[in-house]
Amino acid sequence: MPQQGSDQKTADQLRQEIATLVEQYHQAAFPPKPFLGGISTLPVSGKVFDADEMQHLVDSSLDFWLTTGRFAEQFETQFAKVMGMKHALLCNSGSSANLLAVTALTSPRLKKRALKEGDEVITVAAGFPTTVNPILQNRLVPVFVDVQLGTYDATMESIEAAIGPKTKAIVMAHTLGNPFNLDGVMSIAKEHNLFVVEDTCDAVGATYNDKPVGSFGDISTTSFYPAHHITMGEGGCVLVKSAPMKKIVESLRDWGRDCWCPPGNDNTCGRRFDWQLGELPYGYDHKYVYSHIGYNLKLTDMQAAVGVAQLKKLPDFIAARRRNFNRLYAGLKKFEEVLILPETTPNSNPSWFGFAITIRPGAPFSRLDLVQHIESRRIGTRLLFGGNLMRQPAYIGMPHRVVGPLTNADIITDNTFWLGVYPGLTDEMVDFMIATVAEFIQKFHHTI
Repeated sequence: MPQQGSDQKTADQLRQEIATLVEQYHQAAFPPKPFLGGISTLPVSGKVFDADEMQHLVDSSLDFWLTTGRFAEQFETQFAKVMGMKHALLCNSGSSANLLAVTALTSPRLKKRALKEGDEVITVAAGFPTTVNPILQNRLVPVFVDVQLGTYDATMESIEAAIGPKTKAIVMAHTLGNPFNLDGVMSIAKEHNLFVVEDTCDAVGATYNDKPVGSFGDISTTSFYPAHHITMGEGGCVLVKSAPMKKIVESLRDWGRDCWCPPGNDNTCGRRFDWQLGELPYGYDHKYVYSHIGYNLKLTDMQAAVGVAQLKKLPDFIAARRRNFNRLYAGLKKFEEVLILPETTPNSNPSWFGFAITIRPGAPFSRLDLVQHIESRRIGTRLLFGGNLMRQPAYIGMPHRVVGPLTNADIITDNTFWLGVYPGLTDEMVDFMIATVAEFIQKFHHTI
């Protein structure tokens, strides 16, 4: 038996010692590395962290509370304030967040406004698949519109033209951190009684008319994958304005249950054995009553703990992204004869996820030529996600409707890529990216 004397350390003391050791470990395991242009790898995105994230992660693990818990509750409260929404509901990915958001619009609790099989949802053709997939997964019909080059935003004329008798919602992403025209979209939605889902997975911290992006629509979503503005490793979030919609999303996330007790709690409603729902007998345990065909899309408290630490750094991360974007823009502006550079949506202040470049039609080189040159210098690049999704094998034969020619979506598929602006990039790294692009273009334009 261990001695019970004064020399025995308490759990709290041991926890503090572990935290100190974690900090020391971080210093030893993750020292700063010098940048060597062309030798060092410059990823297009990635996680930025220090000892604080590791300490939070270990602290959570010591609780051994493996599902959502105290850190999840803390993060949801803080993040809802950041995003200007009343409620935040964590889930296991941004893709799951989009699935929950669209599925929530089909809930029978919405009565006559609930979306039904065959109803139409307006979205853009050039984007990330998981913005569109939930529409198809709910047996709804995506209606694809084209985007503008530069902003990569749909025009209001194209959205208006897409509205038909079965149109019930607009689901769009703020591409690469650049807000779409929220004044226009919300005005159209109000006129036609449409739901709006804002996919802010790439745009946390962006503002439109000085209000947080994600606070305009009925529902908004975000992602905490390592590439995004803050990370939990995996993770996502659904944000809503009203308590009834919160209950719908929460039910869908948590198996479809009608009960809203948090994990480890019973009888939050005070009526656990005092309900009669569906065709169940009176008094059937409310913890096992299901009002939706749901999922289990929760995340762990350990992930949330990392998010709590990351959230403190969000303002600095956003500032760094804007700084890197502006530096890239200033350095590449002289090449606008052959490159279409990104364009800020009017009335907005983007929280940039990446720096989009479109090779102008008629340029003396292709995207492939330029991208291969950039990648040969160990600089990461990415295409604008799926390009024109109508050209992807997964979507061939899927129910859909297209409004107008997808001219720019096709140009994006052939000619667009993006460079990183994430906070891990220094001025030296960004300048090397600029010099690498300039080196290539000047082979064709010696006077530039």
